[in-house]
Amino acid sequence: MSRTLRVIEADEPIDGPAPGETPLRIAIATNDMEYLGAHFGSARTFAVYDVWKTGHRFVEAHAFDNVTKQKGKHDDQDDKITPKVEALAGCALLFALAIGGPSAAKIVKAGIHPIKRKDPEPIEAVLEQVQVMLNGTPPPFLRKILGTVQKPDFTEEYDDYEAEETV
Repeated sequence: MSRTLRVIEADEPIDGPAPGETPLRIAIATNDMEYLGAHFGSARTFAVYDVWKTGHRFVEAHAFDNVTKQKGKHDDQDDKITPKVEALAGCALLFALAIGGPSAAKIVKAGIHPIKRKDPEPIEAVLEQVQVMLNGTPPPFLRKILGTVQKPDFTEEYDDYEAEETV
């Protein structure tokens, strides 16, 4: 069984991203809503946030009763992964302590980039790290997700080369 808790928008606008800035939706595997501290399959909850350059906002939490053991042993009789993948639809990134190959394949197929962390850390720290990435030079996978992949422009170099040739 799974449950979803969503934040309902207030009548008054809440501080949010700048006009034209699209927030990045991320999911964090947690068991206590305070720490990124769970493996994907054994996570009882996924905290979902929108993150932008200057802030973040809690969006929803997906809670699951039917989870795998932390050791990675799966019961083939009962698909515990697909409902989690479906619940995370719309997320761009997933942070977890670990994720198995079949689960990672399903996550990637759903358009979500999994990010494994070695040790538990506060959710607030993860959110701040994502903001730093958004404000700096994001890694290539994140630029692709954000749609900010800039294609190299070789025409300027070509124009300089032509000018040297004709002198």
